[in-house]
This record gives sequence, structure tokens and C-alpha cells, in this order.
Amino acid sequence: MQSPWDFPDFDDHEVVHFVTDRNSGLKAIIAVHSTHLGPGAGGTRFWHYADKGQAVADALRLSRGMSYKNAMADLPLGGGKAVILADEAHTKTPEMLAAFGRAVDGLCGRYVTAEDVGMSVADMVAISKETKYVSGLPVAEGAVGGDPGPHTSYGVFLGVRAAVRRALGKDSLSGLHIAIQGAGSVGGGLARLAAADGARITVADVAADRAQALADEVGGKTVAARDILAIEADVLAPCALGAIFNERTIPELRVPVIAGGANNQLATAADGDRVDGRGILYAPDYVINAGGIINVASEYLGDGDEAKVRERIERIPGRLEAIWDESAATGRNPAAVADDMAQRKIGRG
Repeated sequence: MQSPWDFPDFDDHEVVHFVTDRNSGLKAIIAVHSTHLGPGAGGTRFWHYADKGQAVADALRLSRGMSYKNAMADLPLGGGKAVILADEAHTKTPEMLAAFGRAVDGLCGRYVTAEDVGMSVADMVAISKETKYVSGLPVAEGAVGGDPGPHTSYGVFLGVRAAVRRALGKDSLSGLHIAIQGAGSVGGGLARLAAADGARITVADVAADRAQALADEVGGKTVAARDILAIEADVLAPCALGAIFNERTIPELRVPVIAGGANNQLATAADGDRVDGRGILYAPDYVINAGGIINVASEYLGDGDEAKVRERIERIPGRLEAIWDESAATGRNPAAVADDMAQRKIGRG
């Protein structure tokens, strides 16, 4: 495996930790991109990777994305991310979670974790037995915290409405066709909110039964996972894994708007220009999907109630508008504009 310094996604990360615990079988990577604004905060992903190099690249990209996400959301947090390398059966044990918790604790607060793909609130509870540097824990009714998924969905929904207003001149999603890739927590939440706003929903997921259950719930339809990116719709909302827009897939797109909750949607920086060149309005992922980390940050920092969290999430459309305005004024694609804004905020611009 090549050195992390040689990975294309290495971006002057402050630290990259490789964690091994023989007794539990844990293999994990914790990447801290920046602590310029505060401790590196970002969730832990539990995923099976075809090779370890993919896991390293994911940790590097995701942690950088969290630096940008937290900065653009005006949170006093830096960016970090962890990935736990799952086996093909996705075996997860209490011993493994405990070992991971000890690894997080050993960083002495430089990294704060929470849920991400493959991890649950119950997993965070297990990790919290070994470290205090964890959020996304169960809370009392009406209190801030818990599963960040619904908060991410709400922010994405507001961002989709902002994108539709800008690109299509519509003040609601009524009668519009929203194609959602991913039927998990964020995709499911978006589907429910969009359907309640009058949208027609098409959903795809690698787990076809999960996609069908969500479609049945919202009165929508399903397509095969391999077909969702080429579907004709008003909005394509990626809410699964990243790096899906690339030189091969972008020419197949048949939508005027891309706005979804997945992290790192563009495979490379050049893909921002490719999307923009197609005349498609793109909502930078780490801006539109910041609702979850806004909730997690308020829980961890103890600096707001549920109403305050909602008010902070409702600033997402304004941030997107500022990006689109600068993009229109300068001719630079929205992803590049957002990156420059974020880099300035973390002292790297």
C-alpha cells in the first residue's frame, strides 16, 4: 500500500492514525485534516473495502470534507473522520467497538466521533464507555442530540427547495420528480419530506427491498441501483456513497439539478467543471448536508436547544445561494467556489 503522503487526496492532513487491535480484530483509520477551528469532528464509517488503499482514500477525502463542512456551517470545529474496515460479512463485535473507543480516547480530544454509514446510536453508546469524545448519543425527548440522520435530511430538503427555486423558478416541490439514490436514513428522510411537499419520488438502493419499502411508503417508484444516475427527473439527490459523478457518469445525467446528502459526490475536482458544463445546478455536498453535524455539534458543545439547531440548519439555503451567486458572477463552478470559501475559513486560502 502506498504512503498516505502519496495519495491524491492527501491535503496536508495534520495526522493520519492506523489502528490495529489484534484481540478484537479491529482495523481502523482515523484522519484529522484540520484543527484550525476546533477539534476534528466527524463520524465513523463501518464499511467493507475491496482494498485498504480505498479505505485510506475514503478517510482522507471524508476528513477534508468535514473540515470544509464544519467551517461553512460556522461551527467551532475542525475536520476529522474515521473508517473501520469491515470484513465481507460486516462483522461488528462489542470488543471491536471498545477497542475503537480506546483509540479515539488516545487522541485526547483532537478527534470527536459520531455516527456515519454502518454505525448506529447503539454503537456510539458502546464507544462512549471508553471515551468522552463522542456524540450522537441517545437524549431525552426534545433535547439536542441523538441520530443525526433526520437533521441531515431536513437540511438537504431545504437545499433541494433552494436549488429548485433557483434553477426552475419553483417555490415548492409540488409536481416535481425527485430521483433519490439511497434509501437509508438520509435518503428516506428526504423522500418523506419531499413527498409531503408534493413531489413524485423515484428511489434506488443496492438493497432493492429497502428501496421498495420506502417507495411504497411515499407512493413512489423504484429503479435498479445501476439506473438511477441516468434517470430523467427534475432533481437527482445522491444520498448513498460518494465519488459517483465522474467522466463516465456525468454525460449520462438527465437532470437540471443535483442536490443530495452523500459526501464527496464528485470523483475529482475536474468533475465540478463537467457538471457545470452540462448546465446542471450543483449543490456542494458538504454545504447542503451539514444538518447532522450541526445537531451533533450542539449536543457535544452544549450550546443550543432544538429550536436553535433548527434555526442553524435553516441557514443552509442562504449559504448555497451565496455560492451560486459567486459562481454566476465569476464563471467558476459551485464546487470550486465552495472549496475556496472553506479553505479561507480554515486558514488555508
